[in-house]
Amino acid sequence: MSVPRNVQRFEALLYASLMLDSLSVAVQDRTPTVETTEQMIMTTTLLAGGMILLMVYFVRLAARWRKNWPRWVLAAALVLSVISLAQILGERGLELDSAIEIVSCVLTAFGLYFSFTGDAKGWFNA
Repeated sequence: MSVPRNVQRFEALLYASLMLDSLSVAVQDRTPTVETTEQMIMTTTLLAGGMILLMVYFVRLAARWRKNWPRWVLAAALVLSVISLAQILGERGLELDSAIEIVSCVLTAFGLYFSFTGDAKGWFNA
């Protein structure tokens, strides 16, 4: 059976979003301060990379293995990302990494929309 068009869009948009997330991690300010040590910065960067890899796995589970629950995990992650982004924008304003995150959140939202509509409705197993 071929993959429905909306599932292909979902997969492409989510992978593009995760690619932007990795770019955002790459351009983050890593200057140690009194409050953040080099070890804390390294740990944060490694955790972000691990989360991106986990999200790649969830996209694959949903799009290729037809699992339903990873879509909901990705939707919950989007909600948490938007909340975190709002806090960051309130504290620091618009910077390069937060602008990239805004685009990433929009791509994720569109991708998830495609995964719940059209010919994708019957694709995912419960």
